[in-house]
Amino acid sequence: MILRLVWENVRFRPIRTLLSIMLIAVPVTLILTLIGLSNGFVEDSKKRSAGVGADILIKPPGSALMSLSSGPLPEKLGEALSKEPHVVIATGTYVAPLPGGFDSVSGIDPAAFARMSGGFIFTEGHNFQRPDDMLVDTYYARQHHLEAGSVTKVLNHEWHVAGVVEPGKLAHLFVQLHVLQDLLANNGRVSQFFVKLDNPNHTDEMVEYFKKKYDPDPVWSIREMQSLVSVDNIPLLATFIHVVIGIGVVIGFAVVSLSMYMAVLQRTREIGILKSLGATKGFVLELILAEATFLGFGGTVIGIVLSFVSRSVMQIVAPASFPQAIVYSWWPIAGGIAMGAALMGALYPGMLAVRQDPIEALAYE
Repeated sequence: MILRLVWENVRFRPIRTLLSIMLIAVPVTLILTLIGLSNGFVEDSKKRSAGVGADILIKPPGSALMSLSSGPLPEKLGEALSKEPHVVIATGTYVAPLPGGFDSVSGIDPAAFARMSGGFIFTEGHNFQRPDDMLVDTYYARQHHLEAGSVTKVLNHEWHVAGVVEPGKLAHLFVQLHVLQDLLANNGRVSQFFVKLDNPNHTDEMVEYFKKKYDPDPVWSIREMQSLVSVDNIPLLATFIHVVIGIGVVIGFAVVSLSMYMAVLQRTREIGILKSLGATKGFVLELILAEATFLGFGGTVIGIVLSFVSRSVMQIVAPASFPQAIVYSWWPIAGGIAMGAALMGALYPGMLAVRQDPIEALAYE
């Protein structure tokens, strides 16, 4: 009986029902998109770090795992690292963050980087030939409409796009190390060192060795680094996510509360008839909450669908800057938030409906 009444009510008020569902879907989409972007950044970072082919990462003193330091390590340290036991090759890279904080340019030694990572896979163009040559991956090329032979302005300098490479190796943009050092007046300095060993089984042993010898430089194995990189380790991101979730709860609560309040007003006579026919207070409250549950469920489903739409838009508009993932484990969480907000929002209108006098309700115009 209750399901039939709920269905007839939403069917005869399609515009109000659709608007309520869409407004509940907005915070669900917002939460899933933000979580998807956060996890997308993390997974993209892990993939690009693994693509370097190194076993160990060494960063400047006092730097955090996720920080982008600009060249405080001496480049000559690479020669000393290359002579250490089990080390096949050590190469430094210079990281120059771009305005906006989502992208950076990596200065590399082309020969050493190719030896460590196995080299780039070109989709078009060729490797470095001129000092102003730049390599970009397919994500960045698609986002900025670049191709081999294009000219792009980065760091207030015009670069010739020599080639477009497959993504997944360290960064989205590459220039030659000494060129970037000269451009930023930081000659002889690098941001970090990647170290490749003759046998990955020696990684933990060499990490401890480097920590003792090169203290206080932070040293991580690439495996350890990937296990530590998470949304919680990105400054302020976890707090931001909680704030957005809170906003989602407030929006869902307000939308359903307003919708249910209007529904109660519109159905005053209907509720009076139900009470006059013997409907209990519990039955009327259950009817209101059932409709709120329907709206919350519909908003959750639409919100999940819209998160796929947002990912498709991100992949077209900004695949390099905003790598969005679909995090299935957050579907029930976002759904629970939407359903909880919907039920809480329906409580006050539901109590109003319960307290209505049948005689007054039947006389309501």
